[in-house]
Amino acid sequence: MAIIAPSLLSADFLNLQKDCTMLNESHADWFHLDVMDGSFVPNISFGFPVIEQVRKATTKTCDVHLMIVEPGKYAEAFKKAGADILTVHYEVCPHLHRNLQQIKDLGMKAGVALNPHTPVSVLGDVLHDIDLVLIMSVNPGFGGQQFIPHTIDKIRALKHMIKDKGLHTLIEIDGGVTLSNAPAILHAGADVLVAGNTVFSSEDPTATIAALKRM
Repeated sequence: MAIIAPSLLSADFLNLQKDCTMLNESHADWFHLDVMDGSFVPNISFGFPVIEQVRKATTKTCDVHLMIVEPGKYAEAFKKAGADILTVHYEVCPHLHRNLQQIKDLGMKAGVALNPHTPVSVLGDVLHDIDLVLIMSVNPGFGGQQFIPHTIDKIRALKHMIKDKGLHTLIEIDGGVTLSNAPAILHAGADVLVAGNTVFSSEDPTATIAALKRM
């Protein structure tokens, strides 16, 4: 059964407590928190204060996706803020193995995100150190974009790599996930669905989460 991780980037920040309560009472498994720095991606989202408050509002897994440069400088602070999973981008980590070990030494699960142009093959030598691979199915930086179809091929290729190495690494898909394309994404081998706009723009977010969970 898929892990559903609604992205708070699409939540109502004037009523964040209300949205957190909704997620707590829903079939959502994780809270997905997108941190953007305006440098690696052309947008700025939120940082430690928001994550600290979300952490207080839920006992569910806080899945923190860093779209920032030099993530190693801030890993310990994100741990203190409440991250359970910390995902860094391959594209900004010239010493990726070091980043992964740092995250794990701090007691978090380690994730690596890949932009649409980055092939999954680049992770071959470190896949055994990764708990989660986040495949960006849109260009990072903004919500509400259309799913990039080639992502399906990347999911299949990564799933084959994971099985070939006898690993249990999770595959997370972030960007443009809808009720329409979720079945194909899961059939290709994905384990975790990040859904922001699909959930929070829905007339009934709780029902939408439940529908994704049933797939």
